[in-house]
Amino acid sequence: MNIAIIGTGNVGGALATKWVKAGHTIYLGVQDTQNFRGKELLSNPATSAHTVADAVNASEVILIATPAMAAIDVTKSLGDTSGKVIIDAMNIIMGKGPAGYTNTSEAILTNTATTDVVKCFNTTGYNNMENTEYQGVKIDMFVCGDSEKGKIVASQLAIDAGFGSCIDVGGNDKFQLMEQFAWFWINLAMVQGHGREIAFKILKR
Repeated sequence: MNIAIIGTGNVGGALATKWVKAGHTIYLGVQDTQNFRGKELLSNPATSAHTVADAVNASEVILIATPAMAAIDVTKSLGDTSGKVIIDAMNIIMGKGPAGYTNTSEAILTNTATTDVVKCFNTTGYNNMENTEYQGVKIDMFVCGDSEKGKIVASQLAIDAGFGSCIDVGGNDKFQLMEQFAWFWINLAMVQGHGREIAFKILKR
């Protein structure tokens, strides 16, 4: 797939690297193509830097992994998203998010043409995207949204990134729950002192 990544920090960078290894083509959407965070990603094969609109235009899938406060402005900068899938990897942190919204995915939906918006890759740290295995067991990722097309795409990309499976959490009404789940991981890792090297795996009897 051709994938536009908007937000080339830790999460966007980790997924860009994993997806290239899985055979995808990455278009980094940045404000300044000559100077941006994560410029070292250009050393990966099949990775190039473009304006945001050009990256989106060249891609079928868009990952947004920017700070939540930028969600509306970033979404408006995407250009025509008709027929494309948007994967939202953002979380509202400490109340810092798009004004008038309880989660970033609803803000995206309100400000773009496509309805194929899902939330995924938001519930764990970037370190668990760089290395998805614990004692030889692949950890799980989670996805939610009304778009079945979006969930199929996100689930495949989770597998391509090395996750064991991608668990369907539900529809758009679970966007906020997914962000709360992210806070659960953050609480354990940062506040309770367990550290970043923790992750979730669904076990079935």
